[in-house]
Amino acid sequence: MNERSAFSLPGIPVLLVLLVCVVFGGFQIATGGAHNASPTFFLGIALFLIAGFLSKGLFQVQPNQGQVMQLFGKYAGTARIEGLRWTNPFYSRAPISLRVRNFESSKLKVNDADGNPIEIAAIVVWQVVDTAEAIFCVDNYENFVQIQSESALRQMAQSYSYDAHDDSKPSLRSHGDIVNGHLRDEIEARLIKAGVQVIEARISHLAYAQEIAQAMLQRQQANAIVAARERIVEGAVGMVAMALDQLRAQGVVELDEERKAAMVSNLLVVLCGDRSTQPVVNAGSLYN
Repeated sequence: MNERSAFSLPGIPVLLVLLVCVVFGGFQIATGGAHNASPTFFLGIALFLIAGFLSKGLFQVQPNQGQVMQLFGKYAGTARIEGLRWTNPFYSRAPISLRVRNFESSKLKVNDADGNPIEIAAIVVWQVVDTAEAIFCVDNYENFVQIQSESALRQMAQSYSYDAHDDSKPSLRSHGDIVNGHLRDEIEARLIKAGVQVIEARISHLAYAQEIAQAMLQRQQANAIVAARERIVEGAVGMVAMALDQLRAQGVVELDEERKAAMVSNLLVVLCGDRSTQPVVNAGSLYN
């Protein structure tokens, strides 16, 4: 079922006409009642009744709001023109908001692609774009949006790992744009049948579950230490090579292979050590 425009007229002119009918009817009742219920008296009563019945067709539409019309249970259309309007008095009307709304899902406990339990939550920004589908295709579209959004969030979280083991593979923690785009597509695919458009969806909470948080923190610390050590060793090797090249190029000292090995060993200990080194004066010979 798709939305269509409902029949309605500007309400101000109709209201003026009804006021004229009421005034004229009151005048007819006053003049007719003085002549022992003459036909003008009944004409005034009829004008009062007609004006009262037609006034039921007056309604107002607020900005970013729609009025869904039904005629004896059949969908008659939706009025979106804001202001005072008039329509068929037999129409029943139900207001529905077209404003942008948002909500934050509850924290869900799910397993990521690696099977690790994680906690995840998301913020969803949405808006009704088809009032007919929102009212008639689902029972409660607001509750439908919340439940389907959490279902899509759970499905999306199971498609990615929390941490990326490979730089070419996206993860929940490191590829926010890709993950949020996937989440938005998952939610919109579920809500399209309810006439709802998803404007934005993004993760608001992401953490390992409590039972494995400590172990995963230790793993992250270990990965950071290994990465830092690799960087230190890479820099130290470059500095040692540069030192040997400078000594050889400037002719400061001639070193055989054994002395080069000793020098390299000492430099690597100095450059890669965690603590400050203490100088040791060698009073003897390298070969003694």
